[in-house]
Amino acid sequence: MGSRSAFPQAILAAGRTPNPQPAMTPEYWPEAVAHLVANDPVVAAIVAQYPNETLVCRGDAFGTLARSIVGQQISVKAAASVWRRLEAALGGVRPAAVAATDTAALLACGLSRAKAGYLGALARHFLDGLAEPGRWAAMDDTAVIADLVAIKGIGRWTAEMFLIFNLMRPDVLPLDDIGLRRAMAGAYGLERVPEPAGMKAIAARWRPWRSVGTWYLWRSLDPLPVEY
Repeated sequence: MGSRSAFPQAILAAGRTPNPQPAMTPEYWPEAVAHLVANDPVVAAIVAQYPNETLVCRGDAFGTLARSIVGQQISVKAAASVWRRLEAALGGVRPAAVAATDTAALLACGLSRAKAGYLGALARHFLDGLAEPGRWAAMDDTAVIADLVAIKGIGRWTAEMFLIFNLMRPDVLPLDDIGLRRAMAGAYGLERVPEPAGMKAIAARWRPWRSVGTWYLWRSLDPLPVEY
């Protein structure tokens, strides 16, 4: 697994990515994986199945949030399909392109009416300068979540996806993620999906790398790696 440097602050401040932008792996990934392998045999077995795969970030704040909205409450495969259709229809999912697209065209890409509205609200937030990605990089996780949930359509889960996939924060445990709950139940032989207390107990051995443990549990569940 390679290690690449974090993306420049200028990219964050712009809320977008210069083209082309290579995918980046968190610098901490090798250290985190070593910790997980040493402390949790269940995760160690998953790591062995995907030795050359990692979380990736493309430094695109709007894109991460938009992908998270698209991915709310649907499978990774379904979300990827909707995203491809959006990219084809809009010529790239950027704030101006989303704002200029009518609801009917967004619905035709596979979005629900609610998600089309959320995507439009997010685009306007960026175009109006209300979103300040450059600030988020310097804020702690709790403050970033509070800032993001003020945007229509973004709840705690979406904000946590942003922390993991855009800011590459290492110790996020998304307790409301049904995919993670299902993966934990399967991997640890539980009779039912765990509640938050049970999830925290399982993930305690992952600290301070719960984002990485979460990513591997997701990977064990889906045919495609999770990407936002």
